Amino acid sequence: MIVDSLIVPECVYRPGSFTGLMTIYESNFIKLSRLIAPLDAVGEQASGSRISVTPSDCDLHLEPLKREPYTTTLKLTYWFDQPGADPVADPDLLVRIYHDARLVEAVAGREVHHHFKLQELELAHAQELGRRWRRNIMLNKWLDYLLDMGHAFP
Repeated sequence: MIVDSLIVPECVYRPGSFTGLMTIYESNFIKLSRLIAPLDAVGEQASGSRISVTPSDCDLHLEPLKREPYTTTLKLTYWFDQPGADPVADPDLLVRIYHDARLVEAVAGREVHHHFKLQELELAHAQELGRRWRRNIMLNKWLDYLLDMGHAFP
């Protein structure tokens, strides 16, 4: 098992910096590669949306949106039922895989969060670099959680 906390960064960075953000993108790639195997093939199959089901967590939905020569864009989300309303997708992350650079970036996510900790993060990091940090740290931690819960897209 690859443990990203044992990876020694090739450069010194500080949290909130551009260099640190690139390190998070690299960590996201490693983790997403464990969740989706093989990562290079995502979006190539005509199967469309896929669902990972585990007994200990919500169903995880993966929807490939766009495949280009060097990138793939996909959506990762849970769907939550609401009484008397349409289901809500949360965290509803739009993820871009940069296959040639071996990086993964959360490029968009839910703008209004239901969980107070995510709302706190949003307020603390309002600038562009801060928004990217917030989205990608959230993706990084969520990928850890998904792997711990046994999710996989083989």
